Amino acid sequence: MLKKSLLVVITVVLSIKVYAQKKEYKVNTIAFYNLENLFDTINDVTKNDEASPIMEMSEGVRASVYEKKQKNMARVISRIGFDLAQNAPAIVGVCEVENFDVLQDLVNQPALKKYNYGIIHYDSPDERGIDNALLYQKAIFKPTFSDTEELIMYRGSDRSKRDYTRDQLYVKGLLDGEEMHFLVNHWPSRGSSEAKRILAAKSSRSVVDSIQGADPYAKIMIMGDFNDGPYNKSITENLLGVGKRRQVKLKELYNPFDKIYKQGIGTIAWRDTWDLFDQIMMSKSLIQKDYSTYQMYKASVFNANFLQNPEGQYKGYPFRAFADGGFTGGYSDHFPVFVHIIKEVKN
Repeated sequence: MLKKSLLVVITVVLSIKVYAQKKEYKVNTIAFYNLENLFDTINDVTKNDEASPIMEMSEGVRASVYEKKQKNMARVISRIGFDLAQNAPAIVGVCEVENFDVLQDLVNQPALKKYNYGIIHYDSPDERGIDNALLYQKAIFKPTFSDTEELIMYRGSDRSKRDYTRDQLYVKGLLDGEEMHFLVNHWPSRGSSEAKRILAAKSSRSVVDSIQGADPYAKIMIMGDFNDGPYNKSITENLLGVGKRRQVKLKELYNPFDKIYKQGIGTIAWRDTWDLFDQIMMSKSLIQKDYSTYQMYKASVFNANFLQNPEGQYKGYPFRAFADGGFTGGYSDHFPVFVHIIKEVKN
């Protein structure tokens, strides 16, 4: 039986004193991962799932590819943040999943089954048939409410032609007894106009405003594949993501991935250029110096060697699962991102 949280000794160097003081903290990992077309092998006549990579393969190989893809995704999730937390993530936001069933198969993989993950998922109207979802360790997080935020867009100026995309997923619950709010996103792609991602940002911002209207000090994390970087207007101006921790105001969000991006680290690569579309941002209440409650300790891109393309022209890029009409044996075309949150243990 897993413990609710693991104790990890972290050395904290006090800014005024000239000595180091060892303290014990509970550590949990919050992660986000674009699972790159996690589709099943069944043709759903209500969706355009025929266009998914696995459905474009011959029927004779689909089942084996599906099993390998599931095993690979589970391996990654089980390792995110493990070095410090000594546990799989407490919370994992995911996108590019077809339905609840593929998530059920995922959490039942040997690498994840022992963590007893719950699933929060709603079907979206997305034309590709992909959804967002939240996985959570039942021993650590107790959901109390969930819902979706529909993103209504149109094709150009024609208001009669709806552009269907994935809903944003909102989940509220108690993480180790503390109320927290999570918003999982997968914004319109770079093939769409910037205006659609700005519309998505405004939709996310309205959810945050509603939460903060009821409680200005609510602990909120917004995560996703935003298809925009920390530098884009949708993030900085519309979502109010701020890259410098000390400059974050009460209604703004801290974006630790701004600094990571400026260090040349990304989650996707294209034409020898890295970008960082996958991010986790948080309200000011999660970046305080008082660790009597959970606060952010560290943010990272999980880019372990096994997740990188091992050879060829794209060596070092994310080792994607599908390419040239087949299965590569890889994982995803995105690296996962995560943050560690910590809380001091009083002796």
